Amino acid sequence: MKRIIQFHISKGDKYYIAEGADLAIVTQGKTLDELAKNIQEAVELHLEGENAADFDIAPNPSVLLNFELPIPTKIHA
Repeated sequence: MKRIIQFHISKGDKYYIAEGADLAIVTQGKTLDELAKNIQEAVELHLEGENAADFDIAPNPSVLLNFELPIPTKIHA
């Protein structure tokens, strides 16, 4: 069973976007703090009334966020 639920974070034009790697969850926030709160709420709602074991998730899992940084198209030497 997974003890960690993973999310991939990217920066859009105006919002940070989180996409679940382990659960079908997508959420957004204007700041990283807002995004973290939205992820926590989305996971709680997604698993509410469900048996976490049905999703292969251990009780009281942690959330791991992977942040994607764009690479500049021009690299100055």
